[in-house]
Amino acid sequence: MRLRHHLENTRGITYLALMFSIVLIGISVSAAARQWTVMVQREKEADLMAKGIEIQNALALYSAYMKIGRIMPAEIYPQSLAELTRTPKPFLRRVYEDPVGGGEWEYMRAPTGGIMGVRSKSKAKPIKERDFPLAVRHFEGRKTYHDWIFQHPNPSSQSMLMPPMMGLAPGNMPQQPAAQGAVPGAPAPQAVPPMPGAPRNP
Repeated sequence: MRLRHHLENTRGITYLALMFSIVLIGISVSAAARQWTVMVQREKEADLMAKGIEIQNALALYSAYMKIGRIMPAEIYPQSLAELTRTPKPFLRRVYEDPVGGGEWEYMRAPTGGIMGVRSKSKAKPIKERDFPLAVRHFEGRKTYHDWIFQHPNPSSQSMLMPPMMGLAPGNMPQQPAAQGAVPGAPAPQAVPPMPGAPRNP
């Protein structure tokens, strides 16, 4: 009787140990799966950033090249991304797909109909939220990948231009200091030409 009771207790302890091991394995697998998912998302996010900036730069270079010799300096955009890859002046290595959403990008169309930018179709929340590259630093605070718009021009590229001099109205540019003893606001004295035959100072 005691032996039977001892065997039942042993079986019960073994069963509990087995169940505990299964739970631990499940927790470990779940944690590893989450870590793997985050790693894959981080890689796709970095790929989205790199390819998006490359397309943005290609649009800027294309517009600058097409405006050479034109009177009106309005931006000029391609009708497709494939147009950026054509020789003899390719601006993009190849037509990329959306790394996060898959397939084609969502195109941002200019009033003239050309492509002025691209963005992912994915509405997922990005991992990166700050410390963006200078070319897209306006992405800070954006909630989804769909809000990451790679276009030319954009708020980041415009803010990278040299700002106007603060506190100066148009036409009021800084002037060189007046000579000692001059009256403020008075015109600068003109040099008097020497009289014919007069001796010149050394």
